Amino acid sequence: MSLQPGAPAPEFTLADHTGKMRTLSEFKGSYVVLYFYPKDDTTGCTKEACMIRDSYNDFETNGIVVLGVSKDSPESHVAFREKYQLPFTLLSDPDKVTINAYGADGLLFNKRITYVIDTNGVIVKIYPNVDPASHAIELVNDIK
Repeated sequence: MSLQPGAPAPEFTLADHTGKMRTLSEFKGSYVVLYFYPKDDTTGCTKEACMIRDSYNDFETNGIVVLGVSKDSPESHVAFREKYQLPFTLLSDPDKVTINAYGADGLLFNKRITYVIDTNGVIVKIYPNVDPASHAIELVNDIK
């Protein structure tokens, strides 16, 4: 079953880069950009994360929470965030439960896919074919 706009976003509980358990429902009342990526500190993933970082003010100004998800450990996320000064939350899904629930599981690595979730936890937009170099610009343009 693949997710579609208008469907409730699957709930999750995942450790963030600090080890704190985070849930989708804690962000109810805010729009959420939930993006799945293959691996910390790889070329495409770094480009995507840094583009989001560079546009982060646009997300923050519009009250949008940005959450990145991969199967990397919280420790890996800490190093990735620090190395590239990423201001948003990274979530760890080593068992790929959430990755699978959102259809982001690939053969070797996660697929690059992004969901925009509204203030009530409903999926409003899906980006199934993400270009790391232009995705942040695409998101910002859609926000505006």
